Amino acid sequence: MSEWLVLAIAMAAACAVVLIATLLLQRRRHDAEETGVEPAETPDVLEYMTMMVGVVYAIVLGLAIAGVWEARSAAQDDVRREAQALYEVTQRAEVYPPDAQRQLRSDIDRYVAHVVHQEWPRMIDGHELTGRGAELLDVVRSDIAQRVPVGELEAQAYQPMLDQVAVADDARNARESNAGATLPGVVWFGLITGALVTVGLIFTMQIGRSYRELLLAGLFSALIAFLLFLVWDFDAPFGRSGSESADAFRQLFPGAAGLG
Repeated sequence: MSEWLVLAIAMAAACAVVLIATLLLQRRRHDAEETGVEPAETPDVLEYMTMMVGVVYAIVLGLAIAGVWEARSAAQDDVRREAQALYEVTQRAEVYPPDAQRQLRSDIDRYVAHVVHQEWPRMIDGHELTGRGAELLDVVRSDIAQRVPVGELEAQAYQPMLDQVAVADDARNARESNAGATLPGVVWFGLITGALVTVGLIFTMQIGRSYRELLLAGLFSALIAFLLFLVWDFDAPFGRSGSESADAFRQLFPGAAGLG
C-alpha cells in the first residue's frame, strides 16, 4: 500500500470520526433543548486542562518526530559512509595493474548489485541483512589482503585500502542495527492514546454550534493524523517500500546498481 494512500486514509478517518461524533453531540444537545434542559457551560478548569493536555502532547509528539528523524539521518549517513568507502577503494586501486583493477572493481560491483537488489528489500521487510552480502565483502577484502604489493605505490595504497574496507564493513554492521523500527511499542501506545485523549477533549468544549467550529475540529484531527503518519513513516530508517534509500550506491556505482 502506498504511503500517500495510508496518509489519505488516516486523515479521512480522523475527520470522519470527528464529524460523526459532533453530529451525535448536536443531536443529543438538540434533544436536551427540546425537553427544556439548558446545556451546561464548560467549566474554566476544563478549558485549562484541555489546553495543558494539548501542550504536553505537542511536546511529546515533537520529541518523537525529532527522534525518528535523527535515527533516519544517522542511518542514511551510514549508507553514504559504506558507499563512499567502497568508492575510495576503486579509486585507490588505480595503482594496480589493469587485471587486478578489473578483478577488484568487478567484485565491488557484485557486492553493490547484491546490496541494492537483493539485500535492500530483505532489510526493509525483514530488518536483517543477507549472509551473501557479507561473503561478497569478504571477497573484496581478500582481493586486497592476499595481493603482495609490487612497488612503492602499491605498498602505500595497501593499508589505506584495507582501512576503507573496514570502514565499509563497520557501516554495513551499523546499517543492520538500524534496520528495525526506532520507537518501541510502549511509545506508540502513548502516542496513539495521547492522540485519542487530545482529540476527545475538544468535544468537552461543546463544539459543533457552527460550521467553523466543525471545520476547525476536523482540521485539528487531520493534523494529528498527519503528524502520527509522519512519525510512522520516519520510524523506518530506510523507508517502508522501495530502495530509494540506497541512492548513495546508485550515484557512486551507476553501472553496478543497474545490473539487477
